[in-house]
Amino acid sequence: MRTSAAIYGCLGPRLGAEEIAFFRDVRPWGFILFARNIEGPDQVRSLVNALRETVGREDAPVLIDQEGGRVQRFGPPHWRKYPPARILARLPGGVGARREAVRLGARLMADDLHALGVNVDCAPVLDVPQPGAHDVIGDRAYGETPEEVAVLGRAVAEGLLAGGVLPVIKHIPGHGRAGADSHFDLPVVEASAEALRQTDFAPFQALSDMPLAMTAHVLYRALDRRRPATTSRRVIRGVLRDALGFSGLIMSDDLSMKALDGDMRQRARQSLSAGCDVVLHCNGDMAEMQAVASGTGALSGLSARRAEAALARIPRRPEPLDRREAEARFDALIAGATP
Repeated sequence: MRTSAAIYGCLGPRLGAEEIAFFRDVRPWGFILFARNIEGPDQVRSLVNALRETVGREDAPVLIDQEGGRVQRFGPPHWRKYPPARILARLPGGVGARREAVRLGARLMADDLHALGVNVDCAPVLDVPQPGAHDVIGDRAYGETPEEVAVLGRAVAEGLLAGGVLPVIKHIPGHGRAGADSHFDLPVVEASAEALRQTDFAPFQALSDMPLAMTAHVLYRALDRRRPATTSRRVIRGVLRDALGFSGLIMSDDLSMKALDGDMRQRARQSLSAGCDVVLHCNGDMAEMQAVASGTGALSGLSARRAEAALARIPRRPEPLDRREAEARFDALIAGATP
């Protein structure tokens, strides 16, 4: 049966009749959860099961943004609070201790998610922050150099995969020097192609073996003077695929963000035409989702094979974890953390 090249959100903690009918009709590849969808563990498990039932696929991706710090949808009182990336990147003891803490934290997050049926985490952030940039990335970054970000970003990915959760590297090919928040405006980056290659692109190239990536709604004048990466064939095919060697599935960032122009149908069509494999729409607005669906075709060909290959990366059995021991060890590792 047809699967559409889209990922959608829903409005609340339970599906409404209109949402069920829509998802059954368009059969999206996956879904994404936000704080508005979360009350407690049993409710989340029920919602995840209900979402998958609408498309009839037990392995349908269910995504969430669970980075730690200010971007984590699961939190107290039902789930532990995790520190932001910047805190982990500044731990004493050198890169080995930092890498251990980062991987263990991601492994614990994966344990949280796996218990709920959530099998994709939109992490790690591989953006390299630059002086004067907007703080939308800020403390979400795993360091201040491409090398630091790549090492700790891989530790996040490894911890998630070990726990049965797919990582999504973001925001490819780099949001770290953007002077605006793409939720509200289109960031325009004036850096040269060489500067971008040496700094912004480097962590993504280092993790080009990852199964999933999310685009940046950022316009890089040195690459494409008119279109942001999400809707630019030059960037997606010429940079992400060819220069960076990323062969996994590429999803757009949220189509409802204000960095993009045009209506939802146009945004979906432009993103897919540029080379995105699937489009992401997050806010659960039914009229917008219907418009996205009108501009989205079936997941087929090479994109379908990338989607299948991504899901095949989920281990059948997560790496063994003694939760109590792991939490105690993680708390000891981060005890010396400073803001």
